[in-house]
Amino acid sequence: MAGQGGLAWKVVGLASAAAAGIAARKVITSTWRLTTGDDPPVNPEDPETAWREAVAWAVFSGATVGLARMFMARKLADYWRRSTGALPPGVESVGP
Repeated sequence: MAGQGGLAWKVVGLASAAAAGIAARKVITSTWRLTTGDDPPVNPEDPETAWREAVAWAVFSGATVGLARMFMARKLADYWRRSTGALPPGVESVGP
């Protein structure tokens, strides 16, 4: 049974990470356009893209996607704990 729970958690975790990444990407793109008035860089690695723009995009998009995935994982772990009475496999409680 523990193996099935571990597999279920992995599947749910992967699906939620993908959904969070897609949603975050839409928010990032909209925010970038609203803030700068331009489209985000298509390929920040392109030498034609200004360093400032490439670095700003990398920091902004990386942090936002990371935060969205963490938020989703925490919400899912909380839901899992409320549903099963235990934390999901591989998620350990830290602290008092």
